[in-house]
Amino acid sequence: MIEDHTWIGQGCFFHSAGGIRIGEAVGIGPMVKVISSQHRMDDPSKPVLFQDIEFKRVVIESGSDIGMGAIILPGIMIGEGAVVGAGAVVTREVPPYAVVAGNPAVIIKYRSR
Repeated sequence: MIEDHTWIGQGCFFHSAGGIRIGEAVGIGPMVKVISSQHRMDDPSKPVLFQDIEFKRVVIESGSDIGMGAIILPGIMIGEGAVVGAGAVVTREVPPYAVVAGNPAVIIKYRSR
């Protein structure tokens, strides 16, 4: 589900098997990747490719901005008004109004409310 007034840049990839919800007035830069499933890796006797797939919903709350080339992994929630820096790899939840950057993405500051 994508709510009103959301902008999605060119060349984005949304793998929605696990579900994706994008709130209102979200900006998503070009080449962003949102992934909502992944292979399990808990059985070392099997190649990862042959292990079960986990489906985990991604939520990007209203007013957020996702920078160019960012990657958002399965099960992540991006809080309201948060900013994800260009090229960031988001591996854990982003609190509301946080600004994250890097690989893996870390909080570098909070936006004033």
